Amino acid sequence: MVEKVFAIAKDLRVGKYVLVDDIPCRVVQIESSKPGKHGSAKMRITAIGIFNGQKKTILSPGDADVEVPIIDRKTVQVMSVSGTTTQVMDKETYEVYDMDIPEELAGQVEAGKEVDILAAMGKKKMERVR
Repeated sequence: MVEKVFAIAKDLRVGKYVLVDDIPCRVVQIESSKPGKHGSAKMRITAIGIFNGQKKTILSPGDADVEVPIIDRKTVQVMSVSGTTTQVMDKETYEVYDMDIPEELAGQVEAGKEVDILAAMGKKKMERVR
């Protein structure tokens, strides 16, 4: 399964995704300099990790390749809740697995409800309750 592809740095936009040190991140800021006498424009891409919330920065020429993760969004059904962990079932493949409940969704996740998850690079994160 392909988990990443390549894109040109100057084609990135705020809100898109990029891989920094093999960590999938969402781009929050892009600064670019003018091309100089000895080369192409340089770009400073600031991104926040999807799963860990860490701030990462890439310095790269505008025409260089950057890695972009393949992001998969799914809707799953909550089977049971046990403390800060929930067991969910994928509605397409009927795969059942455990997930941690984020602090911001702690009171909202209940058995029988549907939640949206984001999956990339073998990790999964609960985004919102439907």
